Amino acid sequence: MIIRKKIWVPEVNVAQVVTDEFDEILSGPGEVLIHTHFSHISAGTELACIAGQESFFTIPDTPGYTAVGEVLKKGAEVEDLEVGDLVYTYGPHAEFFKIDVTDRWHGVCVKIPEGLDPALAAFTHMAGIAMTSLRSSGIELGDTVLITGLGAIGNLAAQLAQLQGGQVVASDPVAHRREAARACGIEDPVDPHTADLKALVEERSGGGLATTYIDASGLAAVVEQSLELVSLYGEVILLGSPRAPYETNLTSMLQHFHNLPWSHTLKGALEFTWPTHQTEFVKHSIERNARLIMELMKKNRLLIEPLFSHKISPAEIQSAYDGLRDQPETYLGVVIDWGL
Repeated sequence: MIIRKKIWVPEVNVAQVVTDEFDEILSGPGEVLIHTHFSHISAGTELACIAGQESFFTIPDTPGYTAVGEVLKKGAEVEDLEVGDLVYTYGPHAEFFKIDVTDRWHGVCVKIPEGLDPALAAFTHMAGIAMTSLRSSGIELGDTVLITGLGAIGNLAAQLAQLQGGQVVASDPVAHRREAARACGIEDPVDPHTADLKALVEERSGGGLATTYIDASGLAAVVEQSLELVSLYGEVILLGSPRAPYETNLTSMLQHFHNLPWSHTLKGALEFTWPTHQTEFVKHSIERNARLIMELMKKNRLLIEPLFSHKISPAEIQSAYDGLRDQPETYLGVVIDWGL
């Protein structure tokens, strides 16, 4: 047994650092033991978890699902990793953890390329979630892509859509997020409360509307209000997870997906739409997306530093959660440094 530090949520919206005894002995041939260097806090799903809003997370428990660390041990059937490798994983906020690399839901464990800052690699999961919206879409060179919500995931989706050849129109009411988007090369992000989004979409598209609309806000009202900006046969992609209750005329909303002049297509972009592991039978997978994303980061084609607002010690976890929830103008991307 070893003594490790970990983040613990004993009750709703309360987080602290605790220690426990951890059994480092591998229990299966597909397991690896990881010593965490950095872990990333998700401002969406993770905050929903500690608020008691996600069924898969039962309080009390240890949150987190993105970690970068060093392989200390590996099972006999783990062939593509070596002891000493730095890896990106779906690990929790804990100093040490084990992961079964064959697991469909939690088995992501990908070697970090040499030359990439491991703290930046901790953003790979957010970028992988963002990439799911592109994998689910039909975006081609010259298409107009509307994106609402420029938190880390929306920002990364906008960057990836531009890399794929889309003409991006991005909006967010928070000035700090728009500034970060500009720093990441996203053209003229706007405040939806003051800008004429329809006029901007028409200008960028040469008189048309958005062929693809990606919502990264998770707000049902924003999605409904934006449907008028989507072209005939355009696609609407839910990248953010809708959670808050919202009342509307559902019949009127559904007409956008059935009647002219819309005939829109509605698509979910949950990351597990795609298989976790790469095989010869699939083109896209979560693992392949991660490798591509880290290479883009390494080559500075996918920019992370403008999204990296805070590096904290584990002891600062409560202030980080509070900041992500209550101060979106300041907190954008938070990474826990387990060496502090």
